[in-house]
Amino acid sequence: MVTGVYVIGAVSTSFGKRPEDSIKALTREVYLQVMQDADAITASEIESCWFGNCGMWTDQQGSIRGQVALTPLVREGLFPERVPVTNVEGGCATASMAFNGACKDIMSGTTDVSLALGVEKTYFPDNPEKTNLLYCGGIDQYDPQEWEEYYRNAGAEAGKAFEPAPDRTIFMDTYAMQASYHMKRYGTTAEQIAVAAAKNHCYGALNPRAQYRFKMTAQEVLADRPVTAPLTRAMCAPVGDGAAAALLVSEKVFKRLPGSVQARAVRVAATTLSGGKYRTLEEPGLSKFAARKAYAQAGIRPADIDVAEVHDATSFCEIYQSEMLEFCDEGEGGAFIESGATGPGGQLPINTSGGLVSKGHPVGATGLSMIAELTEQLRREAGARQVDGARYALAENGGGVMGFDEAACSVIILEAN
Repeated sequence: MVTGVYVIGAVSTSFGKRPEDSIKALTREVYLQVMQDADAITASEIESCWFGNCGMWTDQQGSIRGQVALTPLVREGLFPERVPVTNVEGGCATASMAFNGACKDIMSGTTDVSLALGVEKTYFPDNPEKTNLLYCGGIDQYDPQEWEEYYRNAGAEAGKAFEPAPDRTIFMDTYAMQASYHMKRYGTTAEQIAVAAAKNHCYGALNPRAQYRFKMTAQEVLADRPVTAPLTRAMCAPVGDGAAAALLVSEKVFKRLPGSVQARAVRVAATTLSGGKYRTLEEPGLSKFAARKAYAQAGIRPADIDVAEVHDATSFCEIYQSEMLEFCDEGEGGAFIESGATGPGGQLPINTSGGLVSKGHPVGATGLSMIAELTEQLRREAGARQVDGARYALAENGGGVMGFDEAACSVIILEAN
């Protein structure tokens, strides 16, 4: 890196169904929280803002989303005037892309203080069609025949036909086919997927910001309402609203901050992105390539990671990403999770926030909520969810779909100060 980058503020609002809260209200809530968390930095010192959101266009608000969401704060003197706001959209990886952009601002040497902010509303009780419209933005709308043919062929190979239905998003069908293929090829079981889901619901019960705050057993997960086999409702991320943010500073600014602020800061050891493609079922996913770049950038190995947040839009994803991130060998993800390695006191606790299936998944805020959780872990402030002695933390966040790949993937590695 050209210059060191430090996270001095990282927060998330509570996630959940919040129909009474507008985009502007959620933006205000998380902005005030992150400035309070950063403590020693004043609003006047912010030099750039990267704003992540996927769905404001469904309200006819495109192009200048962040500028619009921040306008009341500018008017009230809470957010500085004339600060450039860059709008970011990358499906469920949106907030991580905003974080990546803020890091690059600082790494370039042109900026010393940058704000990454993600905000999303996906729950519209009076207009559920808006939710579907928002999610449709994460898949090719120009040539749908390409992915329809891909999924029909993949379904035949996986042993699960591609049969989308109006009671779920198409993404649940793609995950179910991937899970079925993994089960066919490696012997992974629905019970192992349920273990991952139950573990995360138990973590979510300890997280005051989680959308779902109740414990579950693997048996209860398996007995929940079917979505599309082998997935049940408890294995799938819910619809909800929320926001998350991180305030980043250069090494120059970091060195002049009070010792109390420095002690709570975490260093960005790596931030990488990779792009998806229509891969064969046998090929590794794009997260493996983002992760390898991240490990090289940070100068560490997968075994050095102490705690991780991975993109479990369904609980099968935690099994798969454990393999792609090289926490275990390919094909062994199910056994790795079933062994307890990713739970409390395990070899590598994963999704201590509760993951997307319990914490929630307001798509444009998700990646930064991972950063908030991991920052809390590295600060030793996670309470009952705390991972003892954590030094390195990894966040993996994917967005959109291209066949069985996400369209984009971010891997971020943070280091305790």
